[in-house]
Amino acid sequence: QVQLVESGGGLVQTGGSLRLSCAASGSIRSIIIMGWYRQVPGKQRELVATITNGGSTNYTDSVKGRFIISRDNADNTMYLEMNSLNPEDTAVYYCNAHYLVYFKINYTWGQGTQVTVSS
Repeated sequence: QVQLVESGGGLVQTGGSLRLSCAASGSIRSIIIMGWYRQVPGKQRELVATITNGGSTNYTDSVKGRFIISRDNADNTMYLEMNSLNPEDTAVYYCNAHYLVYFKINYTWGQGTQVTVSS
């Protein structure tokens, strides 16, 4: 099993920056890919960015050039550096990990952290 704990959300003005952290514990070596998702009330959770074990990254179009996803394997933590924030980025941000258990892919979520961007 893998457990995830996010931190780093908060309130920021338009144009500001925040860095989210996601600390992983448990069966770290079984993790295949990690990512950040976000959700606003009444809407589906959407993918923000992903990063593989090899360091390959992928971003949704709306955050390209503004957000940077990274992983520090030494302390089992994933980060999301968010720059040039705007009110449309306001959401609860969740980290996610897909991992293998006996050749079957499972996934888990963190508890979520609120990001609010004021205009």
